[in-house]
Amino acid sequence: MTDASSLSALAAAAAIRDGELTSEQLVSDCLAAIDAREDTLHAWAHLDPDQALAEARSRDTEPSRGPLHGVPVGVKDLIDTADLPTRYGSSIHADHQPEVSAVAVTRLHRAGAVIIGKTVTTEFAVFTPGPTTHPLDPARTPGGSSSGSAAAVAAGTIPLALGTQTAGSVVRPASFCGIFGGKPTYGAIPTAGVKLCSTTLDHVGAFGRDAADVAVALGVMAEDPDRFRPTDLGDQPRIGFCRTPWWDELEPATRSLLEAAATSLARIADVVEVELPPEFAGLVSAQEIIMGVEVSRSLAWERQLHGDQLSDQLRTYLDAGESLAERYDDATALAERCRAQLPAVFAATPALLAPSVLGEPPPIATTGDPLLCRAWTLLGTPTVSVPGLTGPSGLPVGAQVIAAPDDDGTALTAAALIAPALAAVTSPPPSGSTTP
Repeated sequence: MTDASSLSALAAAAAIRDGELTSEQLVSDCLAAIDAREDTLHAWAHLDPDQALAEARSRDTEPSRGPLHGVPVGVKDLIDTADLPTRYGSSIHADHQPEVSAVAVTRLHRAGAVIIGKTVTTEFAVFTPGPTTHPLDPARTPGGSSSGSAAAVAAGTIPLALGTQTAGSVVRPASFCGIFGGKPTYGAIPTAGVKLCSTTLDHVGAFGRDAADVAVALGVMAEDPDRFRPTDLGDQPRIGFCRTPWWDELEPATRSLLEAAATSLARIADVVEVELPPEFAGLVSAQEIIMGVEVSRSLAWERQLHGDQLSDQLRTYLDAGESLAERYDDATALAERCRAQLPAVFAATPALLAPSVLGEPPPIATTGDPLLCRAWTLLGTPTVSVPGLTGPSGLPVGAQVIAAPDDDGTALTAAALIAPALAAVTSPPPSGSTTP
């Protein structure tokens, strides 16, 4: 095996288990791939190659610890690691070295994973971009806030990486970068050891090259692999196509791609139109209010004592968040009412196919708009970004699959089913071009 860095996580774990590959070789190949791309990609906040290789050699001398034995994983620099610095994307915490790893990281270690390094996050996982560029076009954003994790996996440098999502920070970068990204049911994975933006919105998620990799990583971090195992959707699965109340916000080419995806999917599934209840239209505003208020609270210490080290964009956001406090209770009440309506939404179908991004990745000065992810994050549903669609400029445009809360296995199974149908869709020509 000449270069193992392109293997999926489960393929790499199987090769290590069968003696066809060592963890040391795999980590070495990944480090070489990182080195080849990092001058342009800027996906890593901290790397310690010697430590990663030492850990890999240790794995090669041990009995298998679990399903990710010997597999390198990147960890978003919002998530504490006891043996690597954790800076939360801010100079305020430049010297921060946690004493204890986050629960999710500890569980990955127990399953045999090798933590290869810390990936770039936006400033405190909010909206100020970090240095990471898109793997296919350095002038474009990979999305945020889990920018480094998504870009590192999409660039083929590591098989797995961790992210977090408060608005759209797993699904959006996965969609922009053309990989799978999974956000589980709210609360399925403990957030202990994560620098929280929002106590009621934050999720730990994972990026991978296929849905099975993401499922295993989520199962390990949840300490509940059964929750994420494939489910039986039947010979003619029933999938809902949900344009959502925000359909008109999508770029025209993206709307065309998603409609073509639904047509393609209809060759292997029973595709039904699903319209969300009227109250769901208010969920985006509700999520913005809840997130604004809770982020302003969670970063109160940094703002009060180190406000001069915050970006202008973040200071403005925190000021606005404070002003939303009187609307917080109404926003949470709407969320509760809409959660109560989810059984009716999923009564006719176990999973929905819906838009996840407005279009192709925008310029690098922004991380993109999380509009289409906000409602599902607020509702706490399992959501998986599915790659396969390509926009007019040749860049990825993901879609997302949503299932009912606690139906994580269904979301991942449907994502794996839908991905080939998306890949079969022909991208539209660039705007202004003519078809011969």
